[in-house]
Amino acid sequence: MDRNFARALALVLKSEGGWSDNPADPGGATMRGVTLANFRRYVKADATKADLRAISDDQVATVYRRFYWDAVSGAELPDGVDYATMDFGVNSGPSRAVKYLQAVVGVPQDGRIGPVTLAAVTAKPSGVVIDALCDARLAFLKRLPTWGSFGKGWAGRVESVRRASLSLTIQPAIPAPPAPNQPASASVAPAAPPAAPEPPVVKPITYPDPTPTSPPVDVETNWFWRLLYAALRAIFKGN
Repeated sequence: MDRNFARALALVLKSEGGWSDNPADPGGATMRGVTLANFRRYVKADATKADLRAISDDQVATVYRRFYWDAVSGAELPDGVDYATMDFGVNSGPSRAVKYLQAVVGVPQDGRIGPVTLAAVTAKPSGVVIDALCDARLAFLKRLPTWGSFGKGWAGRVESVRRASLSLTIQPAIPAPPAPNQPASASVAPAAPPAAPEPPVVKPITYPDPTPTSPPVDVETNWFWRLLYAALRAIFKGN
């Protein structure tokens, strides 16, 4: 939340500028948006205008945190809504800024941000809350008798706050992490689909010949027995 406060403070200070002691300004002498009354309340009780003009960065941060940021519960508000409410408080008082925020989200306007107000704020889109709050703020400023003297600057400030607050609600896209062992800047070609597996080799089944095979015939042996048989037959026939 310190990061959000530092961011909101930097934006507020762009609008506040430096030294101002305009008799028409009801805030009186101010330096970087810090009034002499608040400087005496939070930094130096007997401070003079010269002390205020020499205010340090740390003293500026102390006043803004305690009198504005904490008063509007900036650490609890959504991004963008925190800055829009804080800047409204710097310009017109933190209690008024909170009441207008409560009116925008439809809760009782007691000037203090508690669980009910926070739940109502977070239930609405931040952009909707910011737009409605800035519209209500501008309408309030236009009703002030000093609008003729400061109206142009106030209108420009409200529109600047609106744009900056809306930009804070946009979250940057998170890039996809690079592939393992792949540089983040290198382009990665899409992986080729896996090759289809080759069909298994099926060996043909060899079946035995169903016709029985006669044993080989020994030609010489067969001739011998035939000759012997013929001789014996002739002998017995002669007898």
